[in-house]
Order: sequence, then structure tokens, then C-alpha cells
Amino acid sequence: MCQHCLEDWRPAISANKINVKVKKGEIIFNEGDAVTGIYFVYSGNVKVYKQWDADKELIIRFARGGALLGHRGMGDDLRYPISAAALEDSVICYVDMKFFESTLRVNNELTYQLVNFFANELRLSERRMRDLTHMPVKGRVADALLKLHQQFGTTESGLININLSRQDLASYAGATYETVFRVINELVAEQAISLDGKSIAITNHEMLTTLSQAEL
Repeated sequence: MCQHCLEDWRPAISANKINVKVKKGEIIFNEGDAVTGIYFVYSGNVKVYKQWDADKELIIRFARGGALLGHRGMGDDLRYPISAAALEDSVICYVDMKFFESTLRVNNELTYQLVNFFANELRLSERRMRDLTHMPVKGRVADALLKLHQQFGTTESGLININLSRQDLASYAGATYETVFRVINELVAEQAISLDGKSIAITNHEMLTTLSQAEL
């Protein structure tokens, strides 16, 4: 928000924003909650997810520093259609919805960037729904690993730079824990990835790319 706002508007942002520290696993907002404002990730990593059924969730995306949260609650039905929770100790910036709407009216560049962001999110969501329908589980796991590698990069030792449980990886790939556990072992045996505890390194990008492009 600060990046795309007029410089003269920034003091107003500083006066209206609230920085909140959240612990690992802490819920930022829940699906179905009344919308009160917009959130930005100041530091840390957050998962954005939707309830799949009674005891499962589908992770829609991961948000890191600078990312916007809660925007799906904008519109006529002011309820959050998704949930957000911290993957690690994080700092979240909160802005009241009324002030955020005033900010959009004053700052044309921010509004333009937000429209582009919505369009990109819609395109990615449509592709994700197609992949969940047509892509085999192994391909979805491969695709999830490639996306995590692209978004978070790697450590000095080549491991994907995010601490992610196997359950969260399963929720991101749209599969069960047991299936993802089996697929991970297969990919290790095929030397497409390697493991260091819970951390994963991609050792054969070409193989994962091929798997991620397969359809049923």
C-alpha cells in the first residue's frame, strides 16, 4: 500500500495502520468472519486456505512480506470467504476497511495495481481449479514443490526456504497426507528431490516440470 500511494498520503497510513504480532499457528481471520479490514504481511509467512470438508483444508496460496490478505472479503457480502493463519511468528499490518476504501479513492495508482492483482488472482484460481480436476496427484505435488521453490527460493544448502509440514504440503497440493507421503518417497527414489528432515530440495527440475504438465 505504501509503495503505490501518494507520498502526501503516507502520514495518514502511518496514523491508521496497526502492526500486530502473531505466533506460529495463530489464526489471523477465519472463513465466515465479518470483514473489518485489510491485512498486509509485514514479515513472516502466512497460509491462506479454505475449508475443504469437515476436517480438511485446501491451501490457496502462501503470503510473505508485502502480500495483501483479506481482500476477498471486499464487495457486497462482507464476510471473509477464506481463512489465514501464520506459518511462523509474523508481523501483520492491519488497516480498517473504511480507511482502506478512502485510500483507494484518493490513490489511483494503488487502485490500478489492486485491479491487476485481482485479475491475476482470478487467472491463477481458474488454473488451480483446472489442475485439481485434471492433474494426477503426483503432478500436483510436483507443481506445488516448483511453486514453493519459485516463491521462496532456497537456502545455502539448496533446500526450499520455507518450513512446511507434510500436512500443509498435502493441503496445498489438494491431496491427502498419506498420498503425499507416498509421492514424496517415490520422488526421492526417482532422484527428483532429496530430503533433510522435513525440508525438501529439488534435484531434478525437468522431471518435476514434466510431471506438473501431465493430465489425466
